[in-house]
Amino acid sequence: MALTLTSSAFQNEGNIPKKFTCDGLDVSPALQWSGAPPNTQSFALIVDDPDAPAGTWVHWVAYDLPSAVQQLAEGVPKQEQIAGSGRQGRNDFRKIGYGGPCPPPPKPHRYFFRLYALDQTLGLKPGATKALVESAMSGHILAQAQIMGRYGR
Repeated sequence: MALTLTSSAFQNEGNIPKKFTCDGLDVSPALQWSGAPPNTQSFALIVDDPDAPAGTWVHWVAYDLPSAVQQLAEGVPKQEQIAGSGRQGRNDFRKIGYGGPCPPPPKPHRYFFRLYALDQTLGLKPGATKALVESAMSGHILAQAQIMGRYGR
């Protein structure tokens, strides 16, 4: 069984509702996953926008999500620890947690939500950057899944 990632907020390659952007409530969308390999010890999540004018923009970093966790509820609080469920890193808005899509007009951007099943916990302190998480994950990724949503103004 392959690792799959879905959201009840939007379909893969669909439009991300305004609620989950800087033009709305700027809350994280609900995410669900299944099909992790049997020896998964933790999950990491990275959300970024490769279409940003200055290069890829990081919107969310979460890691050390326990292997028993199979979802993140809508509106994960923007704090270092996710209650009972891992840690959050610093996004490119220089804030902890989720920072929703906020692209310049007029062209919609693509937002990739990537989930990684890992054979260990990363043990990084809260507030780690995408670069630190990717470095710590190197050689420990058992499987990965992604969904992509679009948003434009």
